[in-house]
Amino acid sequence: MSAERVNQSFKLSNQGIKGVGQVFYNLNEAELLSEAVDRKEGELGIGDVLLVSTGEHTGRSPKDRFIVRTKDVEDKIWWENNTPMDVSAFDLLERDLKRHMKDMDFFVQDLYGGADPEHRLNVRVITELAWHGLFIRHLLRRPDKSELVDFVSDYTIINCPSFLADPSKHGCRTSTVIAINLSKKLILIGGTAYAGENKKSVFALLNYLLPEQNVMPMHCSANHALNDPNDSAVFFGLSGTGKTTLSADKNRILLGDDEHGWSEKGTFNFEGGCYAKTINLSKEAEPEIFATTTKFATVIENMVYDPNTKELDFEDDSLTANMRCAYPLHYIENASESSLGGAPKNVVMLTCDAFGVLPPISRLTPSQAMYHFLSGFTSKVAGTERGVTEPQPTFSTCFGAPFMPRRPEIYGNLLKAKIASSDSKCWLVNTGWTGGPYGEGQRMPIQATRTLLAAALTGEIFKGEFRKDENFGFEVPIFVDGVNSELLDPRKTWQNPEEYDDQARKLIDMFVANFEQYMDHVDDSIKSIVLR
Repeated sequence: MSAERVNQSFKLSNQGIKGVGQVFYNLNEAELLSEAVDRKEGELGIGDVLLVSTGEHTGRSPKDRFIVRTKDVEDKIWWENNTPMDVSAFDLLERDLKRHMKDMDFFVQDLYGGADPEHRLNVRVITELAWHGLFIRHLLRRPDKSELVDFVSDYTIINCPSFLADPSKHGCRTSTVIAINLSKKLILIGGTAYAGENKKSVFALLNYLLPEQNVMPMHCSANHALNDPNDSAVFFGLSGTGKTTLSADKNRILLGDDEHGWSEKGTFNFEGGCYAKTINLSKEAEPEIFATTTKFATVIENMVYDPNTKELDFEDDSLTANMRCAYPLHYIENASESSLGGAPKNVVMLTCDAFGVLPPISRLTPSQAMYHFLSGFTSKVAGTERGVTEPQPTFSTCFGAPFMPRRPEIYGNLLKAKIASSDSKCWLVNTGWTGGPYGEGQRMPIQATRTLLAAALTGEIFKGEFRKDENFGFEVPIFVDGVNSELLDPRKTWQNPEEYDDQARKLIDMFVANFEQYMDHVDDSIKSIVLR
């Protein structure tokens, strides 16, 4: 292994990790692909993609994620949302995991979290599986070769799927564990081969660190106008709401599909790649994402394929509905090289409404934007978490509660200040159901959503009139060129309008009940628009 690939003063032995087998530092994509195939972790598909299965865990395991309760973070963590782990339990976990690692080969990737050098995080990811190394190399940002020789990580992640935790002594729930020790700057992952735990661990770190730098960390995709990096837009939303799909717009430049920061200078991507859902992915609707499924070293995760031809089946969800592909950002033709943009002129909140109540697009006042940001209403869609097989209405504050170490008001106030300073336009977009609830209505047409978003981002939407929604108080366009006007008024899409009214009341009651937890933490401008 070339010495130029790693800081010779910062090898695993320098981190107290000794007695392991062969260590592969910063292999490139071709090398990691070869190692993964040789070790029978997966097999080559069409275009030399890597076909892998994650076994039992085909989504995140949020109930198995812990933050170590140390004195320096005690008063900073939102413990109602984050499960604590005792220091002593973590120390035993670390000891036993490192013992388990003895004589095993490992793959090390030294990477950046964050495109803005002022706010990026140096991360070392140590993986048992070569394909996990390939995955995280795609998903985070890759230093230049010249930067590796003196690279020292701020935080280290050790991912060892073959290690099974012991709840009786490791302070965890099952044999699966994701343990974050902010004081030791160490994350330990065991008992799951689901690769998404790697990237979400980095996101959790940035969500903890950046607010103290006056940077808003966001679970969102982002893009900007073709010839104007300052005309940026961000798209908040949980997995399955359309972040990746809607931000990959041929008429705009893609910054990234999942995780961004909003600093004094503008918007920056945390990542260097995309992790896209492939269930029902089509060449016609999403050509650029579809094309990545046959590009060199793309990781194809948990997809059914023909054993002879290796042709992928985009409709077969027998393994999971959370089938995905992971690829570097430059595989999208109109992706930004810098992943930097200006302060967002438009803030879009994506929701997947399984009740069939919300309009396809609504304009929000800044106070309404705060309300819906803190509410984070959506539906968990099939496969994104273990045990979710059909949409489940849920409230996930800041559209990313599973990744929020701090109290939601911290992020809410940051966003409010950023919106105010940038005079951003705010929108709520429903990519869920219309004409009835899940099981009775229809999924919102993707082309209609694209047309409405394009009209909002270009300002064309303001050429028409708006109406005030009687249930939620936000403004809804009456007419947008290219969209069926009936779709803009969801009550008209239901066969029985009275049933719509019942559903709307039910949803409003859910909003009211959920927001009670924030009433003591928000100002009067937010309280004044709270639904009754």
